[in-house]
Amino acid sequence: MLHVFEFTFNPYQENTYILADQAGHCAIVDPGCYTASEQQALVRFIESQALKPILLLNTHGHVDHMLGNRFVKQTYDVPFHTHKIVVDELKSVPSYAAMFGMTVEPSPEPDHFIDEGDVVEVGTEKLEVLFTPGHSPGHISFFHRESKQLFSGDVLFQNSIGRVDLPGGNYETLMSSIVRKLLPLGQEVIVYPGHGDPTTIAAESQHNPYIRQYLGV
Repeated sequence: MLHVFEFTFNPYQENTYILADQAGHCAIVDPGCYTASEQQALVRFIESQALKPILLLNTHGHVDHMLGNRFVKQTYDVPFHTHKIVVDELKSVPSYAAMFGMTVEPSPEPDHFIDEGDVVEVGTEKLEVLFTPGHSPGHISFFHRESKQLFSGDVLFQNSIGRVDLPGGNYETLMSSIVRKLLPLGQEVIVYPGHGDPTTIAAESQHNPYIRQYLGV
């Protein structure tokens, strides 16, 4: 059984997820903890639940999703997995974050690259890796098939989609990722996005205006 814990961090209101198996082994996905109080909130929760971090995962390398990378890596000494294209995104963060008045520590280098078709093991639970570019060139999503839960990063939101006006963004690529990779996962799939509330593939198939317009329905 996969246990999902959600935190909303930093000025961008980014969703950070802790995914844990029954024994408490867990992956920290897109740690957005920026301030010391946010970092300590993450640590206190992990301690209170007796969780055992074993992985750091990034869906992509935009600033709001990686602010806690170095903190998590240094605190828990866990391997860091992401897509190889994300490395370039991570390297560019400190310079452009400074333009917005943010001081961002460089992210550690990934220990392992993952791509479409790979499976990430979180203790006894398995996350399938989906390559879902469009919001960013190296974006990946994680799917827990047994519980039908999808962690979509900034690809798909409740009644919206990821923005495509950032470097490397592309509308056609994003919509292809959504229509070809995410919608076929099944109407009952719960979607946990990088911002905002959870939704379902059914709800987005029926009501998301971007999807409906793209499909001509």
